[in-house]
Amino acid sequence: MNPLLVRKYNQPLPRYTSYPTVPVWKEHLDVETWKSLFVQKFAEQNHVNGISIYIHLPFCESLCTYCGCNKKITTNHSVEEEYLQAIENEWRLYRQLMKQTPVIREVHLGGGTPTFFSPRNLKRLLSTILKNSIVHPRHEFSIEGHPNNTTEEHLKLLYSLGFRRISYGVQDNDPRVQRVINRIQPVENVRRATEQARAIGFTSVNYDLIYGLPLQTLESIEQTINEVIALKPDRIAFYSYAHVPWTSKAQRLFDENDLPDAETKIQLYLKGKDLLTKAGYADIGMDHFALPHDELFLARATGRLHRNFMGYTTQNTGMLLGLGVSSISDTGNGFAQNEKTLHDYYAAVNNGRFAIRKGYVLSEEDIAFKKYILDISCKGATTFGNNHLALLKAYTFPKLDALAADGLVEWNSLGVRLTEQGHFFIRVVCSAFDLYLQRGEQSAKPIFSKAI
Repeated sequence: MNPLLVRKYNQPLPRYTSYPTVPVWKEHLDVETWKSLFVQKFAEQNHVNGISIYIHLPFCESLCTYCGCNKKITTNHSVEEEYLQAIENEWRLYRQLMKQTPVIREVHLGGGTPTFFSPRNLKRLLSTILKNSIVHPRHEFSIEGHPNNTTEEHLKLLYSLGFRRISYGVQDNDPRVQRVINRIQPVENVRRATEQARAIGFTSVNYDLIYGLPLQTLESIEQTINEVIALKPDRIAFYSYAHVPWTSKAQRLFDENDLPDAETKIQLYLKGKDLLTKAGYADIGMDHFALPHDELFLARATGRLHRNFMGYTTQNTGMLLGLGVSSISDTGNGFAQNEKTLHDYYAAVNNGRFAIRKGYVLSEEDIAFKKYILDISCKGATTFGNNHLALLKAYTFPKLDALAADGLVEWNSLGVRLTEQGHFFIRVVCSAFDLYLQRGEQSAKPIFSKAI
């Protein structure tokens, strides 16, 4: 890896879990328009591929200062009841739009901390979703868990309901780093949670790791990675810390002088990537690594890999329904995001209204360029459509010329593919197809974290 290129392309860019990206979306999306998009796509996809469901569970018992997620900090577990009732109300609204029994292909519980909820309440939630539904024979159910509070009872309950994947937020094992980001979890807790999941029958365990956190050093990241490798998670998401204090106020609680400088941050990533690849993990794409037996690796190898708001996935149903505060839904030709505060979310769904706050209806141009970005993200190559050549020549080809000069892509008028070195710069290559970015239609305000 050429450090000069890393420095050159370490610019603020989207992560491209959607296109158009969220800052382009419109406030107050018309609910009737969204309902029409949902009804049409559900009818098309339900009995062909099934549907995917993401449920956002926002509660955490303590504040991790690095976190940019939509969360609510509380130790009062009585909040579970009110939130579950709201989810049930929202699900009922969507069920009224479905003219056939839903075929559920994918469920992901994210947060916040989903394992904040008791096993009894998780059972209630999932039973509500699965009741009078059809579970697809090739379903994939997954959950994000905290190593400190994921119990054997949680795991047994989830396994009994069809869950086989769990992702633990590890972030960093160094006690100094854990103290400054307020996430204290001994590596022994990670080991216990991992071994329990495997003993119960979970077939894929993922760890989330972050580089660029305050007080991280090359020595500390090497220690963390080596401890992680010893536990052999099937997948690893090795994320760049996104320092966005203008949207995540908790990030102002630690001293910015403790953050690694840009050069050190690059070295942290390169050290981690080197250790992971030497241990047998394959670089799947943006931030993700997997062992060769894992379904994510196999999906990449066979061209089945997909990317959405949950990151990389082996499922591409064409219909992602988001439930809960701030959740995002994707019909392929439209996006909708729920209200971001519990107050506004409750006010809507508890009074029989959809909680849609913002969204976007995609044009034919958007859909075409969304596919280019997905192809680059998931397959490392794409083929150009003749009807898009004028746009590509005006906005994309000049960028590809520059990327090719740096050895990141190989391209001609028919298509483009990443080089081995270019695989590291996927976000950068995707940005060449982001017409809103290339036309200068994005806000001048700081929005995105840096690419590396």
